[in-house]
Amino acid sequence: MNAPHPPKVAGIDSTVPSPAHTAASVPPGAPAVRPASPGAPGALLQDRLAGWVSDLTTLHELTERLVRTGTLADAFDELLRAGAALVGARRGLVVLEPADGLGPDTSAGLGLARADLGHIETVPRASLAYGRILDGLPVGEAGIAEPDLLAEEGLDPRHRDVAVRLGYAASYALPLRTETAGRLGAAVWLYDEPAEPRERQRHLAGLYVRYAAEHLDRLRELERTRACMATIAEELLPARLPRAPGVRLAARHRTGPRGGGDWYDALPLPDSALGLCVGSVTGSGPGALAAMGRMRASLRAYAVMEGEDPVAVLSDLELLLRLTEPARSATALFGYCEPVLRRITLAGAGHSPPLLTGERRTEFVETSVSAPLGMLACWEAPSVEVCADPGETVLLYTDGLLRRTGDPVDRAFARLHAAAAGVPRARRHDPDAVAEHVLRTVLPDGLDEADSEEDVVLLAVRFE
Repeated sequence: MNAPHPPKVAGIDSTVPSPAHTAASVPPGAPAVRPASPGAPGALLQDRLAGWVSDLTTLHELTERLVRTGTLADAFDELLRAGAALVGARRGLVVLEPADGLGPDTSAGLGLARADLGHIETVPRASLAYGRILDGLPVGEAGIAEPDLLAEEGLDPRHRDVAVRLGYAASYALPLRTETAGRLGAAVWLYDEPAEPRERQRHLAGLYVRYAAEHLDRLRELERTRACMATIAEELLPARLPRAPGVRLAARHRTGPRGGGDWYDALPLPDSALGLCVGSVTGSGPGALAAMGRMRASLRAYAVMEGEDPVAVLSDLELLLRLTEPARSATALFGYCEPVLRRITLAGAGHSPPLLTGERRTEFVETSVSAPLGMLACWEAPSVEVCADPGETVLLYTDGLLRRTGDPVDRAFARLHAAAAGVPRARRHDPDAVAEHVLRTVLPDGLDEADSEEDVVLLAVRFE
């Protein structure tokens, strides 16, 4: 029977050649055939197949580790480590520079500090192997090997100086490209001594890098989408917060990779008052962002016309939502703030209660229970008044701050309360510092910056 081919692993063609002969069948009752001697052709074929199986197993493990990365930074790190193991190098760098010019343009190193990358970037691009790849010069599948840089005639003096300074004597570069996107960038590995990868190492590294380029392309598209959504969300929110005597404002906003519908607003009103609002539209993505922009613009108009009556403002907003977007609902909290009196008149629609915090007290404001906008035929709920002492801060936030913790609702509220109560006394005079402390305490270990389906909005209002 024919010798079996190793299976295709992680989408990589094993390219194992078919054997040139077929073994004869053994008739029933015939004595067993002795194993081939080490020098026999069958043993050589078995060794060759075993080598291919080992290589494919290695590639499978490396690609499995790569596909688990979810950001470009993590993928760069995994690509460089795997490539270094395959070609026998110790250091390397990857440069992402998509041919379409839309970015992101970035670089990362393995065993190279940011200053080292800066030194390499001072070398004329045409003198670098990866620079020639990025410039679109033809490069074969085997990549560009420079086995002894310092012995090359005509090596750019700056390249020689940098190589001596960083202590590398050889390099091996491979292009990062895909069928659909074309050139994405290049990866290069550096050797401490004159060296170059063997043919088998080049073959394995080429297979791995082709797969890695496809993964990097997917992450690049995700990064572009994330950046686009974040930019749109920021453009739909206030460019800056208003200033008014007797009150200081600060805000924090975190959006997920697809963009969400959480917003905040603060606008000047007649008689030195301020209109304060936080809210959330159901859904995510471009549709939710567009709906959020329409809601915020409409609420601003209603606040200018009848901001002294927050219930009327939210009633008008509810009617507009029900007539124009019947399939969507929203929560909102609107407050008419009178800084001179240190008073906020609040009305909420399905929204979490504000938190009042100062040196002597930290407590949630008791608001009436009400349905979100768009859930009932007609929304209306009584308003409440919040009177703050000098130096106290009122925190308005969206439910995403609580949900992103991953805790049950009661525990998330307790965490928020403890974070506000624990603001150091020296930082309580600054609403920016209060907002930052609360956000990082409620969402520790980078959870406030991590990708999440939950948007976060936090608006701090400090009375002088």
